[in-house]
Amino acid sequence: MSQSAKALIVASAVAAALTAQTTSASAAGKEKCYGVALAGENGCSAGPGTSCAGTSHVDYQGNAWSLVDGGTCETIVLPSAADGTARTGSKTVLTRDIPA
Repeated sequence: MSQSAKALIVASAVAAALTAQTTSASAAGKEKCYGVALAGENGCSAGPGTSCAGTSHVDYQGNAWSLVDGGTCETIVLPSAADGTARTGSKTVLTRDIPA
């Protein structure tokens, strides 16, 4: 293998590492918060009935999450449910507002 090929491989590896670090840094200070995403605006792994990012079906679906600032999830106040029940975000999956 030539010196220039080796240099290209090393440069590619360094670039990939820096990209991964930048992505992690942008998510630093964030936490998953369930039940706060609007329909179609969730993060990945929303749960049954969804496959990945952007696939939630209803607003505030309990098994769909979004990244929020760390420490704020459970203080996010949402519109009340149809029966008047108060709703907030949760750090764990919720069973509310799951489409049939």
